[in-house]
Amino acid sequence: MDLSNLKPAKGSVKKERRIARGEGSGKGGTSTRGHKGQKSRSGYSKKIGFEGGQMPLQRRVPKFGFKNRNRVEYKAINLSSLQALAEKRDLDRIDVETLIESGLVSKNAKVKILGNGTLTRKLDVTAHAFSAAAQKAIEEAKGTVTKL
Repeated sequence: MDLSNLKPAKGSVKKERRIARGEGSGKGGTSTRGHKGQKSRSGYSKKIGFEGGQMPLQRRVPKFGFKNRNRVEYKAINLSSLQALAEKRDLDRIDVETLIESGLVSKNAKVKILGNGTLTRKLDVTAHAFSAAAQKAIEEAKGTVTKL
């Protein structure tokens, strides 16, 4: 066997159907488009979402709600995560850079500390926002809260 006698598997390559190449081809005449009408003409394309005259779905379904352009998206970090991170790395200060290094948040994310979990270590926490419960828990553990 060599490159000169390679060929595709039987039945895997089919001949292209050549439409509008004369009556002898069997696909001449109307060229599979039927007779007359809009769809038989060149350049025909129906509108996106057109349902044959039936009221289209995007007009049947009502509009509702809105997107607030001024919304600020925070990445939520719980106290339990801070406690685990502080124990693992033996930290007494946690800021956004520390969270980025540990892989908890991405580089451009704004961080909000939430109050789920317990905090037993004294931590100085720096973040963009804090929930009331988280702030209270950090201060009860003799830590400090700094908002960016």
